[in-house]
Amino acid sequence: MKRIFSSKLFLVFSIGLLSVYGVIYACAGGDDWDFFGYNSNFTPETFADKSYSPLFLSNSIFYGIGFDTEHNSRFNKNIKEDWASYLKGKADTTSVNYFLIGNETTRYYSDDKNVIKNKEEIADLHAFYKNKKENKTSQKWGKKLNLKEEKIKNFVEFLYLAQKIETVSIGEENWSYEPVVAKTFNDAKMIQSIENVYNTLSDPFLKNRYWFLTMKARFYSNDKQKAIDFFNKTESSVPKNTLYYRALSYVAGINYKQKKYATSNYLYAKVFDKCPELRVVTAYSFRPKNDSDWNKALLMAKTNDEKAALWAIHGYYKDEKQAIEKIYELNPKSEHLNYLATRLVNGLEQSINNSFQQDSGDNQPRKKLTVAESKTENQAKVDKKALDLIAKISAAGNTDRPYLWDLSLGYLQTLKGDYANADKNLDKAVKTLPKTELAGMQLRLLHFVNNLSKIDKLTDKNEKTILADLNWLYYELPKTYKGQEFRYQNASSWSRSYLSTLYREKGDLVMTEIFGESRYSYWNDGNSFYDNEKVLLEMKVFLEKPNKTEIEKIGAGIYSLKLKDINNFQAVQATFKNKIPEAIEFMKQTDSVQYYKFLGNPFNGNIKDCHDCEHAAYQKKKYSQMDFLTTIKDMQDKLAKKEDVYTNSLLLGNAFYNISHFGNGRTFYEISIVGYGSSPYSFRNSMKEMITNNSVSKMYYQKAFEAASNKEQKAKCLYLISKCERNDYYNKKYNDINNYWEIRDDKVNFIAWNSFKALRKDYSDTKYYQDVIAECGYFNTYVNQ
Repeated sequence: MKRIFSSKLFLVFSIGLLSVYGVIYACAGGDDWDFFGYNSNFTPETFADKSYSPLFLSNSIFYGIGFDTEHNSRFNKNIKEDWASYLKGKADTTSVNYFLIGNETTRYYSDDKNVIKNKEEIADLHAFYKNKKENKTSQKWGKKLNLKEEKIKNFVEFLYLAQKIETVSIGEENWSYEPVVAKTFNDAKMIQSIENVYNTLSDPFLKNRYWFLTMKARFYSNDKQKAIDFFNKTESSVPKNTLYYRALSYVAGINYKQKKYATSNYLYAKVFDKCPELRVVTAYSFRPKNDSDWNKALLMAKTNDEKAALWAIHGYYKDEKQAIEKIYELNPKSEHLNYLATRLVNGLEQSINNSFQQDSGDNQPRKKLTVAESKTENQAKVDKKALDLIAKISAAGNTDRPYLWDLSLGYLQTLKGDYANADKNLDKAVKTLPKTELAGMQLRLLHFVNNLSKIDKLTDKNEKTILADLNWLYYELPKTYKGQEFRYQNASSWSRSYLSTLYREKGDLVMTEIFGESRYSYWNDGNSFYDNEKVLLEMKVFLEKPNKTEIEKIGAGIYSLKLKDINNFQAVQATFKNKIPEAIEFMKQTDSVQYYKFLGNPFNGNIKDCHDCEHAAYQKKKYSQMDFLTTIKDMQDKLAKKEDVYTNSLLLGNAFYNISHFGNGRTFYEISIVGYGSSPYSFRNSMKEMITNNSVSKMYYQKAFEAASNKEQKAKCLYLISKCERNDYYNKKYNDINNYWEIRDDKVNFIAWNSFKALRKDYSDTKYYQDVIAECGYFNTYVNQ
């Protein structure tokens, strides 16, 4: 298989900054998820132009994209539009795009049959024009285009020359840990011929493109200083369009290579200011080596806008607050202020503790905070200087987007506890707020956060101020909002914690759980709330309650557990307690859960515990959970009548063994409230004890042993008892261990349990004894020591 490649690599006019930009492809592919999006109430996309998006505050290299991977395709749209306009009426858009781009779909393997031949066909058409002789390509395209048309010829000849430069300017779309060696274009005659064409042209469109192509060729040559010389000689006559700023970025890159860092950074800032498409590139390439470089670059700036651009990038790396102050003094209308403001607010958000808990030290449970305590902690974290700066700009109302500063101020005032003024500033924002969905949702969200933050104790009156927004957050948005930008998830989780804390302070444990939903750990969804039977029953009463209040309806709706889940938990608990009639009654109230099938036969007992093996084994009958319980009851009823005591006792021992952690039926207890995990340490202590306790199994195996009629039966019972003894030994040995990595090796792998001793002493002449030696390493080691 050959390396990844794409015909879009043939695109002319690539950015060509790889030699100075560095290769940041490694692990590229972008980030669909960004931590800040789920820990923030302030959506930056509401306030800043899309070109700034990668520069929003992020835990990744660039926000939203991870890595910049558009080096070869960044200007595709511009190029296609420009040439389509030039060739309007002379060539159809499809043909123009074919020659410019080819196929933009990345191919992951070489397939000569389907490779796009646009590059080769340009060369053929150039030969046709040069030699005035028909070839297959000219015959093919002569049917679609008028090859005698001057603009078509100009198009082809330009592409022919451009493609020569593309052999070194296009980056490969793969990555390596090794440094990438920059390619150079060393055909001096070809470069000079391109410049000569530029000098002779009068058509402004073509002249502009040959100017840029000359710059590009000089940039990739082995004498890069000539690119700067050419730029300085010609820039005054060149329109200040995208091509100009792309060329200026080449000059900036060359200066960086020449270690003229101040000049390089100054030029990158100019490009950052005037060319939105290159903002992510120039921000990355902006690298002052020290304060001296930075101060020199500032001195080079000729206008306030140039100074503002320098501060705009400086703020990305350093201090947004300082950058905002400087830019605001230079130009209050600068759009660079917008993205810096979002970074400032998003940064302040990150210090806020929304958990209503506080660390108590190593290996100590976290301290639960009251709403008042949480507010006191968070209000002290709001940066007063940042708040004052935003308040000053908001009051002046003279920025490009006044609503940004009004909403920022209102939000920070909410965090500071100044709810009345927060309302005023949020309302003020409405006057300049754009009529977009995102802006409207942002305003509503911040109003909600402020309204809920006002509540220190729930009453019928203040509940009404948040009900509509709770429904919006919990129900409407998850169903109707199809975008990715709007940050409402943090408000959703924070509001649940807030309400849960208010109910905790009231002593309402059910509503505390409804909005707080107890979780045992990050890895396991087990719910310790239900370990207390009293509150379990209270929760069932609440969920069955027909006349819930509005906020109770909202809470019950978002609560992940339903009555069937609680009944399922009670059925599991009753089963482990060997209260089978109770378990059956609870199981009847679990809806479809009662019909779930066991993966293995829960009544089989094997020498080795291997649930995967038993799941794969042939099963004459597949037992549902209800089948399992009713079969146990039938066997217990027969046992009570002394019917077939050995077989029924043995099968009952197997049944209870298999639903334990050691058996083939773990799915019986792996439910939301109990938890999930391949290790007992994944479960809270009460559940760990329940799923590892084999006392019921051992009791039935002992009954079977007492009722056994021959030595083979007795040998089997003894070995199955020994498995219970083995499990009990390890349970006690590691009872105080919280995590498997805390286990210390005492060099004792197992001991000779009583049943091992009896099996060896009295039943070594049985076939089952030999089967155990063949399959059980523990026992084989014991008898051969």
